[in-house]
Amino acid sequence: MHAPFYNRRSFIRTATLATAATTLTGLSTTARAQTLAPTQTMRGGSNNYRPNAPLVDALGEGFLMSGLVRDAQSGDPLGNVRIQIWAATTLGGEREPRNHGSVLTHADGTYQLEMPQIVPNFGQPHAHLAYDDADFETVFLRPVMASATDTSLQVDFNLQRA
Repeated sequence: MHAPFYNRRSFIRTATLATAATTLTGLSTTARAQTLAPTQTMRGGSNNYRPNAPLVDALGEGFLMSGLVRDAQSGDPLGNVRIQIWAATTLGGEREPRNHGSVLTHADGTYQLEMPQIVPNFGQPHAHLAYDDADFETVFLRPVMASATDTSLQVDFNLQRA
């Protein structure tokens, strides 16, 4: 059997190629890691939606809705994006105008809206959130809370360009 011939030059060449391959693999993995799975619309998310609900500072107090909105392709936070929020609260059901409002995300992609305590509707404490503008695909969400006594809910959006 013939043993392979290794010298200093072949060792350095092999080590250099291995380092380059590792570096290139790491770079492509880093680039792919920035791509996020787009948020999918949830069944029942559009119930009682009102296009262009007014921008509000708050709907009340006692419950805090918050989240982060990002571009699914780049992973970058999206500022100045309109998110509509509505829910059944201590003021009344989802159709109650005082339970509907929109907020704009901050430059870092975050949003928040204080509102009255969410109460169960059809046996489930839940909220509705929507993104419905031209730059990205429309998303309607209906996250169910773990408990009717929860006083906050965080809901993030990864928006897919239209």
